[in-house]
Amino acid sequence: MQFLAIIPARYASSRFPGKPLAEIDGRPMIRRVYERVNRLFSHCYVATDDLRIEEVVKNFGGRVVMTSEKHRSGTDRCGEALEKIETETGIRFDVVVNIQGDEPFVSEEHLTRIKEPFALPGTQIATLVKAFSPSEDIFNPNSPKTVVSATGFALYFSRSAIPHLRGEEQSQWQTRFKYYKHIGMYAYRTDILREIVRLPAGVLEQAESLEQLRWLENGYTIRVAETMTETVAIDTPEDLQRVLDLLK
Repeated sequence: MQFLAIIPARYASSRFPGKPLAEIDGRPMIRRVYERVNRLFSHCYVATDDLRIEEVVKNFGGRVVMTSEKHRSGTDRCGEALEKIETETGIRFDVVVNIQGDEPFVSEEHLTRIKEPFALPGTQIATLVKAFSPSEDIFNPNSPKTVVSATGFALYFSRSAIPHLRGEEQSQWQTRFKYYKHIGMYAYRTDILREIVRLPAGVLEQAESLEQLRWLENGYTIRVAETMTETVAIDTPEDLQRVLDLLK
């Protein structure tokens, strides 16, 4: 099975402009992500809409493809990048793995686990979850929750704490139920990726601001793999400073 790893990276982040080029321990963030991913994937590309990011990636020897500025999400950017990469290489890929460019400590376990569901028949899309630790706040809307079926498929994603435990004090919910935090890494069969990038935004996606709900709302299935490894996403300059302080 041919896997293609794509790292979407845009310069114009509203909360952190130029984020992919922010330095961590002497290396741009996008380089740290690329080098970790490239160790495990024979085909790895950065997909960007900015010439500054393209230049940096080329300078450290990475592969990069330019894409439109108009994409709504990393998934949409992956869809365009797939077409360009297949045309350029002549390779027909089976699965695209979408790795966020703002996770410079993405782990080998994450990159391995995201591929495993495609050994199972019927996998259209895969993603990762991790059980909330007792110290984490399940009521934090910035940590989307995932409800998983007995057969390993996502039933729903929400910024709210779901399921609601009727008759239990909220302070006790995490001791009564195993809540899963969504880790925002996706993999898609290429035929499915080509279909979902053509879907209009759905009402659930607009309500929760979670793109994966568009796919569920339209009848696609998302198989879930559980990881034990924490992720560190950098969304703001303050997040970056905390990482730098930890590295020191």
